[in-house]
Amino acid sequence: MIPTDQVTSQDSPTKFDALAAQIKSWGAELGFNQLGITDIDLAEHPQHLQEWLAKNFHGEMDYMLRHGDKRAHPAELIPGTLRVISARLDYLRIPATSLDREQDPAQGIVSRYALGRDYHKLMRKRLATLANRIQTNIEGGEFRAFVDSAPVLERALAEKAGLGWIGKNTMLMSRHAGSFFFLGEIYTNLPLPVDHPQNTNHCGTCRACLDVCPTNAFVEPYKLDARKCISYLTIELKGSIPEELRPMMGNRIFGCDECQTVCPWNRFAQFSDEADFQPRHGLDDSQLIDLFNWTEEEFLQRTEGAAIRRTGWIGWLRNIAVALGNAHASPEILAALRNRLDHPAPLVREHTRWALDQHLG
Repeated sequence: MIPTDQVTSQDSPTKFDALAAQIKSWGAELGFNQLGITDIDLAEHPQHLQEWLAKNFHGEMDYMLRHGDKRAHPAELIPGTLRVISARLDYLRIPATSLDREQDPAQGIVSRYALGRDYHKLMRKRLATLANRIQTNIEGGEFRAFVDSAPVLERALAEKAGLGWIGKNTMLMSRHAGSFFFLGEIYTNLPLPVDHPQNTNHCGTCRACLDVCPTNAFVEPYKLDARKCISYLTIELKGSIPEELRPMMGNRIFGCDECQTVCPWNRFAQFSDEADFQPRHGLDDSQLIDLFNWTEEEFLQRTEGAAIRRTGWIGWLRNIAVALGNAHASPEILAALRNRLDHPAPLVREHTRWALDQHLG
């Protein structure tokens, strides 16, 4: 513990070194798997973001266009920001190396991060606790915690804070933890000592993540066209899924882990001790028909506190209809689809009709 009366925001570098070490110790106590500290100069990342947006690779994610300068320049988001504390929280609760694409096509595949409780509140609460603990131990310190709650280039900041490198699949990769983890940040005005980024990109000549993508969403290494990404199609896209992409989606109904599952570095992915990340309501082993038959009330009940709620019931049915269209035909599947043909939502009717056409021609 560093006494409050011995540390102020104008103190010597030595005392800030001690404070930085204490912050990382507190972070570990709160359950974070790694903390790193960086300054706010993101070098070429803002330019890469603007080029990506100019090509409309963000699709309907208009929030990526808003506050562009603030996303690329932390001090414009929170004036006075000098440092960013980047935090990693592992979430894996089932093996990283299981090949999703070889599962029963009658089962629904939900991205691993969404199988348990939504991470946003859990992680933000812990970051706020960490920020408050720091604040009680230093005068003049200001802090703001973020977990997908503000325009932040979290992967770029985490890379510079030494938590890993941005891989060819655009995910942050760690030699010791793979990529199955969440990121969060604390912005502060304290001149804390910064950690050194890794100087080596460890992807090498490997292109497993690029080649495995079901929809060929990678334009080139390190560049993703989100409009073709299954995570975008099943979560961010609110309208009709392009017909040419539907057969490629298989039985993935919320997100996609393919580019992570095949990554050799995920052999080192760490299992999480967080009980909240344990799969809920059997979502790691559910039949598409059972999920498709949920009423809206059942959907709301079984997705309470979960990231899946983001897609909404209509989007949920849309996604499952596509998956049923890609499954092996059976009397049960045909009956389930026919039962939704008169659904009041045009989006559900459209995708249900498409699914039936895949089986009936």
